[in-house]
Amino acid sequence: MTEEKKTKTNDIIDEMFKAGAHFGYQKSRRDASTTAFIFGTKNKIEIIDLEKTLPQLEKAEAFVSDLAKAGKQILFVGGKSEAKTAVKIGAMSIDMPYVDGRWIGGAITNFTEIKKRIAKFEDLQKQKEKGELTKYTKKERLLIDREIENLDEMFSGIVSMREMPKALFVIDPKKEIIAVSEAKKAGIPVIAVANTDCNIKDIDFPIVANDASTSSIAFFVSAIVKAYKAGKVAKA
Repeated sequence: MTEEKKTKTNDIIDEMFKAGAHFGYQKSRRDASTTAFIFGTKNKIEIIDLEKTLPQLEKAEAFVSDLAKAGKQILFVGGKSEAKTAVKIGAMSIDMPYVDGRWIGGAITNFTEIKKRIAKFEDLQKQKEKGELTKYTKKERLLIDREIENLDEMFSGIVSMREMPKALFVIDPKKEIIAVSEAKKAGIPVIAVANTDCNIKDIDFPIVANDASTSSIAFFVSAIVKAYKAGKVAKA
């Protein structure tokens, strides 16, 4: 390793450390698949070996960069409160679809039906914007407004998903197990920031790190976003 590469590596590890990416959970919560990534224990909390996390991150970044070069979509998924803001802002910054709330069952495995519901949402929105809902009674408009609100909550983040995504980027695959399961059934690769309580065996690109703090999540979302942007620049 060159001195320059070594310095860069140390800088990234320092950034992860400052973001709190090294904090795992208590040993009693550990999934056996993450054992190799445990550096030690401090105050009953397992510490993640970030020197082992870095190659995982670099592998995921390379994959994301390749997707960007090919102009492919990545679906960002992070419904837990600590992840919502970072996932939404990160995805929107590169015009990617996202789910920052409850996963919609069938979003991948029943994509055809989901597209129909998205189309209905867009149609109702357009009608409202053009003032075309005035033909309905006040009660009917109230019901339509509620339907628009519900559809907005469920589908606003994936309106741009015109076809199946080529990858999922997930925060906490244990919490988002349904999304991961659907992706696996559809043969879609999964990139996931996974803490020590997650089973990473079925994750294509696992990144073992703290998936429960806003600073750690923000760091990894930013890293994936930067990798995508770099891929687009390389394509150009």
